[in-house]
Amino acid sequence: MKKPTERFSDRVENYVRYRPHYPEGVVDTLIDKCQLGDDSYLADIGSGTGIFTRHLLDKGLRVTAVEPNLEMRQAAEVTLTGYGGFTSVDGSAEATGLADGAVDLVVAAQAFHWFRHDETRTEFHRILKTNGWVALIWNQRKIQQPFQQDYDALLRAYAPDYKNANHMNLSDAAIASFFDSAQFQIHSFRNAQRFDKAGFLGRMQSSSYTPTIGTPEHLKLIEAAEILFARHEEGGRVSFEYDTRLFLGRIKE
Repeated sequence: MKKPTERFSDRVENYVRYRPHYPEGVVDTLIDKCQLGDDSYLADIGSGTGIFTRHLLDKGLRVTAVEPNLEMRQAAEVTLTGYGGFTSVDGSAEATGLADGAVDLVVAAQAFHWFRHDETRTEFHRILKTNGWVALIWNQRKIQQPFQQDYDALLRAYAPDYKNANHMNLSDAAIASFFDSAQFQIHSFRNAQRFDKAGFLGRMQSSSYTPTIGTPEHLKLIEAAEILFARHEEGGRVSFEYDTRLFLGRIKE
């Protein structure tokens, strides 16, 4: 099995093109709850190709994107270099390379499930200012919908690594345990994508747990996915609907 820091190296193009963005309300909530302003300094940990980093930068915030995967980090640097508040570093959740007590808010979008939590908590304490905030964010597929139920069954049948790498394995209780219970809140937002067949296949192949492109296992997955698309498409498209969840608070000492 690949290391977490290497899992997306061969999926960057699909990740950039097909992964969901985040509702505007997520960043607006962070600005409001954390009282962020022009002088605030944020760290986006496990920033990947910079999808959530861009949302923060578009609000005029200063952000350092911390990403250990070379190919994903380079993709972010290509698209975000024009932002004056953007910096990029090679680092991980457990060793960010950032200065002590420098950060007002740490964010991790679609990434925390890859972190080693005890080491991450220690590192976040080190880089956060006193009373600094942590925000953990996921786009969670609405698995109760018929299309998503069939898609989930497809992944379990044709992507053996799915059961191990699926971020939805991380329970709310496990996430909450990272925070100080007296200073913790959860927010939810609606989000969605609509795909034609090429987009649907690209979205599926952006996930780290799908078989490597070109292998026999991958070809079987594609054949089954095309059948699934034909069964559920309406007007040549299928919908991925999400519950975007924001876990926000201060972390335990």
